[in-house]
Amino acid sequence: MVKYVRILKLNFKEKTMEETDITCPCYWQTINIYLEPNIGDEEITVVEDCTVCCRPIEVAYAFNDGKIKNLEYHPIEGNNF
Repeated sequence: MVKYVRILKLNFKEKTMEETDITCPCYWQTINIYLEPNIGDEEITVVEDCTVCCRPIEVAYAFNDGKIKNLEYHPIEGNNF
């Protein structure tokens, strides 16, 4: 029996993530987060879960010339244990 396999070649732009440390605003431990660089000066807002306490953290950031220009973060309200 012969099996035919179709191979698809997809071209994706290589994306690199910027690693940075923040202090969890709930548990006060330093954690690593990964930010995706954006094009232009627009601000991006994402939600990251703390790797220590699992609470969600809202992270707002922007890049300029490949460097983090602005980084703000705070806990999302209403997630107390």
